[in-house]
Amino acid sequence: MSKVAAIQMASGPNVKANLAEAEKLIKIAAQQGAELVVLPENFAMMGTAETDKVKIAEEFGSGPLQNYLKEQAIKRKIWLVGGTIPLRSTEPGKVYAACLLYNPQGEMVARYDKIHLFDVTIGDNNESYTESETITPGNKVVVVDTPFGRLGIAVCYDLRFPELFRAMVKQNMEICALPSAFTSLTGKVHWESLLRARSIENLSFIIAADQGGYHIGGRETHGDSMIIDPWGLVLNRLPHGTGVVVANIDVTKLEHTRKMFPALEHKRFECNLPSNISDK
Repeated sequence: MSKVAAIQMASGPNVKANLAEAEKLIKIAAQQGAELVVLPENFAMMGTAETDKVKIAEEFGSGPLQNYLKEQAIKRKIWLVGGTIPLRSTEPGKVYAACLLYNPQGEMVARYDKIHLFDVTIGDNNESYTESETITPGNKVVVVDTPFGRLGIAVCYDLRFPELFRAMVKQNMEICALPSAFTSLTGKVHWESLLRARSIENLSFIIAADQGGYHIGGRETHGDSMIIDPWGLVLNRLPHGTGVVVANIDVTKLEHTRKMFPALEHKRFECNLPSNISDK
């Protein structure tokens, strides 16, 4: 049995203020016994323009945001999934939306770069997003060993692509960390349904840490961060506001569920990823 936490924030363009808020919430999660903590997408900055994140991009392996995540993991003696931070890309004017996993010794254990980029127009008001203008997509599926089980990482829009989750299960994923900044419009109708579907069809725990609230620049994110078990049951959630969602997860329960309901063994078709994306 392990205790895990999802952090919900409403980040703005002030990096210093966002990091102070995240530290406060990480402390609360650790005080409640969380051993694995997941920050939301763009926890360090939700700018007023897509190009704002490029201005704070870091080289992989060094920089204030990476140092911050390392320090928090050591200070609170936790495994920390660092939402996403901008890491420099070889493409001019672009970054990787990188999710970094740190262990309690401050070691960077895994890096996942967001694969699916949010280029959409939503609703009658034509609310639009074009992440591909400033983000280079990743090309590698990431699942790693942790004391809590095999942990896979996906980010926000990735949630809509079940073949990615199947690829993680192929690597024996048991828990998925999902940092997000889901829009309010799509979140109201899709967020919970998609989360529970990915959990149920892959018989896996999901720790979904979402941005939630109004952001400078006019954007509104959905919130409703939650932790879901392999049967699709919501163990805990935070519908609105800034805060922490904590729940116990038990991989032995997952193993029992997969044994009693072996749907993953009944697959008849393989979901192949595009040739430019590796599941190794």
